[in-house]
Amino acid sequence: MKHQEQIEAYWSDPARERELVGAIARLVNVKSVKGDPEPGKPFGPGPAAALDEALALCRELGFSTSDYDHYVGLADLNDKETRLHILGHLDVVGEGSGWDTDPYTCVEKDGMLYGRGVSDDKGPVVCALLAMKAVRDLGLPLSANVRCILGTDEESGSADIAYYYAREPYAPMAFTPDADFPLIHIEKGHYHPDFGAQWESSDAKPRVAALTGGFRTNVVPPEAEAMVLGLYAHDVEPVCDRVAARTGAVFTVSSSASGCHIHCAGKNAHAASPDGGINAIAALLEVLAALPLAGCAGTDAIRSMHELFPFGDNRGRALGIAQSDAVSGALTLAFSLLEVNKHGLSGRFDSRFPLCATEENCKLAAEAAFAKFGFTVEGGMDAPHHTDADSPFVQTLLRCYEAYTGRTGECLAIGGGTYVHDIPGGVAFGCQFPGFDPKMHAANEQARIDQLLLSCKIFTQAIAELCGG
Repeated sequence: MKHQEQIEAYWSDPARERELVGAIARLVNVKSVKGDPEPGKPFGPGPAAALDEALALCRELGFSTSDYDHYVGLADLNDKETRLHILGHLDVVGEGSGWDTDPYTCVEKDGMLYGRGVSDDKGPVVCALLAMKAVRDLGLPLSANVRCILGTDEESGSADIAYYYAREPYAPMAFTPDADFPLIHIEKGHYHPDFGAQWESSDAKPRVAALTGGFRTNVVPPEAEAMVLGLYAHDVEPVCDRVAARTGAVFTVSSSASGCHIHCAGKNAHAASPDGGINAIAALLEVLAALPLAGCAGTDAIRSMHELFPFGDNRGRALGIAQSDAVSGALTLAFSLLEVNKHGLSGRFDSRFPLCATEENCKLAAEAAFAKFGFTVEGGMDAPHHTDADSPFVQTLLRCYEAYTGRTGECLAIGGGTYVHDIPGGVAFGCQFPGFDPKMHAANEQARIDQLLLSCKIFTQAIAELCGG
């Protein structure tokens, strides 16, 4: 590709690596977890401090900067008309436990960086900024501006980006370096309705007196538990053993004077990839539906739930919404929340639907399935995001990826959402390479320095191609 030799030579200078690592360390050192809003700090002091540090870095790199009420900051390469937006974020999830190093100190060891944000998304932000600087340092001809948008609320709903685009127009092209290479051009739609039912309480036994499971809509539930009156451990354990052998869930049963408590341990996974988890709610329902419970509204509801959400049905077949297409893949479903008490139940599932889904074959089909059992349903469908794989923008980015990696560029469809989900024509482009686990949102988040430098090269070429002329 044009300019590739110059770009390779520029990034081969050891000083570039030092500059990259130093800049990432400055941002990682700021604990930018969302907090309570304060005047001038809409997402709390942490994200605001990270934005201040990032804007100071941008000014040192020679960019003109702007601050949109501390929702987002901007770094512009030149004063020409903007053709490309690069969207990165400075907020991070909490550190959690299990770290081998201080999560808010960027540690370099054996070609790796460790620290909260080195991969998600402070490291990639620095890659984009230094690619902009490389284009300027190399004097590559540009006919348009590239603007880096520095967000502060990606992890908690992206209110930052909504605030910015409510005031400013979209660019003709946009990408976020906050996902995977080669390129993500489809993000499935989301449908996660609330459902429920009410009934008169019953004293019949045996019956399920209470059931709870799950803790977040977008997580396959790792735990669920139920209190069963009128049955005891010796009644329940044989059923639990059979279900455990089939599902991989682990059951713990303890008796009391009035009945028994059943705890189910599954395995959590992101709702966009439910096949990787063991759904504790669905496994527990399989046990409860097989018990000799008394006839009552609560028992009917438990068995109806099991019929609608049988264990292992991660495609919504029983609900009547299973579907797929060749471009975006299959609909996925995770039964993520359920609470049952003596007066009724409430629950929620999380489905990610492909481009072929419609209101008729998804929302209305699910509502009809629930209605057969007397359940109410509330909630609409959030549209998928799709950018044409054959567009000149997408094809240019793929060529840049191929030129520097030697790998085949391809477009990917995912069940999750990225920073560009609501931006027309936007795509996710980097910085995670196939085969590497950055441990995002987990302890010991990591990034490979050589992959960060490779991202810098790809982004430098992309800017030159998209904004040159």
